[in-house]
Amino acid sequence: MTGIDTVLARIDQNLDGAVARLFSLLEIPSVSTDPAFAPDCARAGQWLVDELMALGFEATLRPTAGHPMVVAKAKAKRRDVPHVLFYGHYDVQPADPLELWESAPFKPHLAEAATGTRIVARGAADDKGQLMTFLEACRAFRETGDLPCDITILFEGEEETGSPSLPAFLAANKAELQADLMLVCDTNMWNQTTPAITTMLRGLVLEEVVIHAASRDLHSGMFGGPAMNPIRVLSRIIADLHDTKNRVALPGFYNGVEDLPPDVAAQWEALDFDPQKFLADVGLSQSAGEQDRSLLEQIWSRPTCDVNGIVGGYTGKGSKTVLPAQASAKFSFRLVGKQDPDKIVASFRDFVRARLPVDCRAEFLSHGASPALQLPFASEALARARRALHQEWDKEPVLSGSGGSIPIVGLFKKDLGIDALMIGFGLDDDRIHSPNEKYEMSSFHKGARSWARVLDALAG
Repeated sequence: MTGIDTVLARIDQNLDGAVARLFSLLEIPSVSTDPAFAPDCARAGQWLVDELMALGFEATLRPTAGHPMVVAKAKAKRRDVPHVLFYGHYDVQPADPLELWESAPFKPHLAEAATGTRIVARGAADDKGQLMTFLEACRAFRETGDLPCDITILFEGEEETGSPSLPAFLAANKAELQADLMLVCDTNMWNQTTPAITTMLRGLVLEEVVIHAASRDLHSGMFGGPAMNPIRVLSRIIADLHDTKNRVALPGFYNGVEDLPPDVAAQWEALDFDPQKFLADVGLSQSAGEQDRSLLEQIWSRPTCDVNGIVGGYTGKGSKTVLPAQASAKFSFRLVGKQDPDKIVASFRDFVRARLPVDCRAEFLSHGASPALQLPFASEALARARRALHQEWDKEPVLSGSGGSIPIVGLFKKDLGIDALMIGFGLDDDRIHSPNEKYEMSSFHKGARSWARVLDALAG
């Protein structure tokens, strides 16, 4: 057998032990949002430190203002190999509502389903099962020879609460966490038999606008007509934000937005994806996105503008004939490619100001801005990972986009300049954050095999 075949055979041999180890971690209720579980978060972190030390890593539990970080390092015996940084999180969401669980959330067990055996517990897919696939790959390399790459591991305990301690930790430990490439496992496959690499994450701009008019609320019988109503002003601004083809009408909004490479566009077009079913599942029948773009493009690779909330005037029971002194709305912009968040903010604010009538003024509140991220399609690391996953699954991996944002990836790119390969083995029906969370045994087993192949491929 070749070296990688020996490693893969060891992963197969270790499967029962790997499940037992995952169960031990799943039994720890490391709920980060509830202070009552702080000792359990620390216990989960220490469990991982002990496990990594047993695998020959130099591992420590690092204190933060919140829950501790796990940092581990190991060098390969070979020189001139890539240095990868693997990221995951050991904290989990609360198990509530407990009455909807079919079994105790922190007593993991195996269950049989039409799709095969699955692991059921809080954290099984998000993210303990995922991060343990990487550790089991490292175990197999250690037991059959040596690691193929230099590896740094960072596990945090606050991802489910927005990673509040992470920016300061990265700033203080930049040199220690520097690497050639970041590996992230907190993503999904296309389906149970088709792997995926998330190559695009949309950025995000969050803006709140308050339109002020009269100095106080006014009686609509006495002032209706001559007095400007800020709800009317806000409604016109919102209506102007999209043209008749559902494109965003901000000047310069599409600067930096690039079309997909032809091979990626063709791959997306060939995917088993039903736009009508996607919409029908949430009670809709027609896309409201750009008319000349497919639905997958709309949610993966195109920018958007949405109104997320509107407040103005009387909203209680019954009626109240009032002209409000102010009205407000919250907006989110999903960004792609090389769109500049600061320029989007400036364009939006100019757009609003240009539509203000006399006697009205706008107040702007920013709730954050971050750029989009995209792994270059010509990346050698991406090409090697694609080949490795193809070998394991006998299918070309989908080069998917993500409609949402993963702040950690943006933070590492911004602070450390590291690109990320986002390869996860979760599924859309894993019920993360919900009762009866599960992780397919095929995802766990072949996920470990996949990481072994990826690490071997990256090392050449």
